[in-house]
Amino acid sequence: MQRIKMDLKNGGHLEEKNKKLKKEGKSVFWTYVLWMFGGLVGAHHIYLERDAQAFVYFSTLGGYVGLGWLRDIYKIPSYVQDANDHPNFLNDFKQKVRNNRKPPFSTVRFATENAVAYFWAEIFRNAIPEDEVFGINFRHLLILTPLVIALGVWIVGNIGREQGSIWIALCSAYLLYPTLSYIGDDSMWIFLMVVAASLGFDTFSKQWRLKPRKKRHLVQRIFYLGIAVAIYVSLLGSFLYFNAVVTDSEGEEIKLSEAIQHFLTSPIWVDLKASLEATWNQAVHQGFWATWAQLIDLTDPRGEINAYKILGLSQTATQTEVTSRWRALSRDNHPDKIKGTDKERRQAQEKFMEIQQAYEILSKAKNRRQRRNRKSE
Repeated sequence: MQRIKMDLKNGGHLEEKNKKLKKEGKSVFWTYVLWMFGGLVGAHHIYLERDAQAFVYFSTLGGYVGLGWLRDIYKIPSYVQDANDHPNFLNDFKQKVRNNRKPPFSTVRFATENAVAYFWAEIFRNAIPEDEVFGINFRHLLILTPLVIALGVWIVGNIGREQGSIWIALCSAYLLYPTLSYIGDDSMWIFLMVVAASLGFDTFSKQWRLKPRKKRHLVQRIFYLGIAVAIYVSLLGSFLYFNAVVTDSEGEEIKLSEAIQHFLTSPIWVDLKASLEATWNQAVHQGFWATWAQLIDLTDPRGEINAYKILGLSQTATQTEVTSRWRALSRDNHPDKIKGTDKERRQAQEKFMEIQQAYEILSKAKNRRQRRNRKSE
């Protein structure tokens, strides 16, 4: 009897716990919604309090150009269970810990460690100004490249229920730092340091995360994420301003910052700027919808402006002038009058058809205006 009471009591506690879990836990539905509309920048991982993975997605555009984002289609249910400490997930995790003294090798995680670390290292290396700035040579900061690599490996390695120290990855990367002078190729040099850091971390540092992460307030989490995003955006900005180049039609490289400065003084930008300012002023005085209607008319949706241009007439020409001009151009450009090559006859045919189409457009416009005038009378 006592045992039955204990079972009922435990069952009641379990039922109460499940109700609480359903009430307070993370939602699979909302996780998929955030994955769909903000997954490429890690919005769903922020919701699940997987901030490190969210930053990885932000910095690599969806887990290395969308690969991680696509993989999350079937991984999200397990992520939600992890966030909710679901009994099924915890039982599976305990079984893994019993079967393996340390986390087994994962091809996906190892490849992700390498990809993220290499990408971050390339961003950092390209962000360092190649020329002196205010007389300061910043190229000495290249010595921090192994640190960036170790951070990439360490952050990916600490996602989820696995963890490890950064020191093994850091030492492994720095051990290969002096090889640059022998290798000569920066990309290969970075790749070797990345592989060494990943192998060192997975072999000697990786272990299970047996204790749950310490819960942080949302403001604190956003603060740390904001700092990481600000550093990353600053590196991108430094690269675009100091080192990014564009290639002109002659194959010469021009710094992107200089090209933008020259563009802002170019005739095409000056004219565009003046047009935008005029449109804005017109919208302020005449109203948005009136200005919008005029903009639509300027796009020539019915082809009338182009038709007048083909016939060589102004838009104020009368229908009599349109008909007279159409007859003259049709007579002068009739294909039967062309006795040249096949190419010349084909061009004449195209010109003739263009004239007929222009006249047809303007005739329809005349009939449309006449019908509108009759309705308004």
